[in-house]
Amino acid sequence: MTSLEAPASAPSFLRPWMIWTAGFLVFPLAGLAGTAAAGRVDDPRAALLGGAVAGLVIGAGQTLASRRRLAARRWVPATAVGMGIGLLLGASAVGYRTSLSDLAVMGALTGVVLGVTQTLALPPRTRARWAWAAALPALWALAWTVTTLAGIAVDEQFTIFGASGAFTFSALSGLVLHQLLPYRAATSPHPAPHTPTEATA
Repeated sequence: MTSLEAPASAPSFLRPWMIWTAGFLVFPLAGLAGTAAAGRVDDPRAALLGGAVAGLVIGAGQTLASRRRLAARRWVPATAVGMGIGLLLGASAVGYRTSLSDLAVMGALTGVVLGVTQTLALPPRTRARWAWAAALPALWALAWTVTTLAGIAVDEQFTIFGASGAFTFSALSGLVLHQLLPYRAATSPHPAPHTPTEATA
């Protein structure tokens, strides 16, 4: 019985990880949306509003890229709230400055809040869920660092890091997500017919 069920529920890594990583493309769109809504992140209102709008877009994109592992009704609002409050905390803590060290600190603080809100939105079956909250500050800070070193005009005070940072974040966070919430191809048509046989065995 176990041998029949194993292939349908075995975790798959490469394809889901590649799809999650490709989700980095949503980050530039989130940045445009955040900037359109609030302008430069140079005051509390712009940080809160711009972060929340960018978070809505990022949350929606991550939900799609998760291959049904994340529930939109929880993940999207959690990401919007986490981004809005997190960016407000991070940007105000560094005085809205955009040096490499300032953006790394801003990213880490944003990641602290975002990590908590997203962790609470993870499905109940997630194992060691708080590892996500622990990883987000480092990954968010790294993404801002990569963007700055790539020569992006970060002095324009964007709501979110650029494509290079987004790719780095998505690739690494995809590894974390797989460990905590591996994708399982459980939609195979084969298990259902075996159920009566297994029940009577």
